[in-house]
Amino acid sequence: MSVSRERRNEMKERKRSKEQRTKLFWTLGWIALVALVGYMVWISLRPAEGTAVPLEVAEHIEEGTDPGEYSSNPPTSGQHYGRPLPAGFYEESDLEAWAPYPLGYAVHSLEHGYIVFWYNCDLLSSSECDTLKTKIGDYMNRSLVPKLIAYPLSGNEFPLVLTSWGYMLELQDFNAREASIFIDVNRLKAPEPNAP
Repeated sequence: MSVSRERRNEMKERKRSKEQRTKLFWTLGWIALVALVGYMVWISLRPAEGTAVPLEVAEHIEEGTDPGEYSSNPPTSGQHYGRPLPAGFYEESDLEAWAPYPLGYAVHSLEHGYIVFWYNCDLLSSSECDTLKTKIGDYMNRSLVPKLIAYPLSGNEFPLVLTSWGYMLELQDFNAREASIFIDVNRLKAPEPNAP
């Protein structure tokens, strides 16, 4: 009689163990399915990593020489000076030090793997411009990426355009998620990403 009781207990334990394995299997299966669906949704909602722009000849020219017209506005490649524009947030008044052709320095920075946030306040009210600049500045201050430049540029169709070497992302407003994706995907595609 004790043998059959032990046998029954053993069978109950096996049954309980089998039920636990089955529950674990189904739980892991559901987790995997939810993760897969979540990943597919994320991929479908993820913005483009920017638009590829045909590369221009990337020759160094003498400082002060007109680099000429760039094929895109803002530029993503082309003739430039031998000295890059340092990282930082630039206002219109800051560009006087880089006159008469500050874009020649900015393009060299792109060649070194910088990302430029070209902002156009001509399309915005004064308060909207201040808000946009604050968002960009806050993002740059929190970012671990050292090669970021914010640069005022009139003539764009968008209030904000991010560029890397050969790529651009046009935005109606600042979006930290989209900026981060663009930076992560494109910043090392430059010809000299390890240069200072």
